[in-house]
Amino acid sequence: MTKVLIVGAHGQTARIVTDRLLNETDDQLVLFLRNSSRLNQYETNDRVELVDGDILDTDSLAKTMDGVDIVYSNVGGPNLADQATSLLNAMKQAGKKRLIFISSLGAYHEVPGKFGEWNEQAIADYLPGFRKSAQLIEASNTDYTMIRPAWMSNKDEINYETTQKTEPFKGTEVSRKSIADFVIKLLNDPTKHIGESVGLNKPNTDGDKPEWI
Repeated sequence: MTKVLIVGAHGQTARIVTDRLLNETDDQLVLFLRNSSRLNQYETNDRVELVDGDILDTDSLAKTMDGVDIVYSNVGGPNLADQATSLLNAMKQAGKKRLIFISSLGAYHEVPGKFGEWNEQAIADYLPGFRKSAQLIEASNTDYTMIRPAWMSNKDEINYETTQKTEPFKGTEVSRKSIADFVIKLLNDPTKHIGESVGLNKPNTDGDKPEWI
């Protein structure tokens, strides 16, 4: 049995991961988020601990990691580098090593062509945070896996391929269910993809923009 801490647990992908873990495993879950009442459907589940907290409160976050085996971060925002700094400091304080961290395409200027140019403009406010957090995580002593999804959709499908940070990013989109599936695979076998930054996209979705824009 594994104990998993999900930071930013109200995120859409995190909620898919939570439900799959509860349905498919016997894992214990610690769901860390602002305003934990948003996930009160899990209050009576004896495998779930709800924690109302702020990722920037490093000491509180470190205490939440007591007994945890794996940390899965689903946070985001323009201040992602500050959040990553607090998360890494909390993990060091708590003596935790295994980290799964959701980043984004573009974290390494790895998106080619017109889509890459468009993406640079579309998420310009967020890219500095993705890039700095990637540097921080790579320089840490954690056993990390970073996940760089394409533009996320709510399509009811699991269909994805992967690229490494040294390869050009493929495609323009990927479903949240696909991202969750990759996270689940890592949680089920935490020895996979350690020290890697993995791009995720739906095959054959190359273009100048995601299809819905």
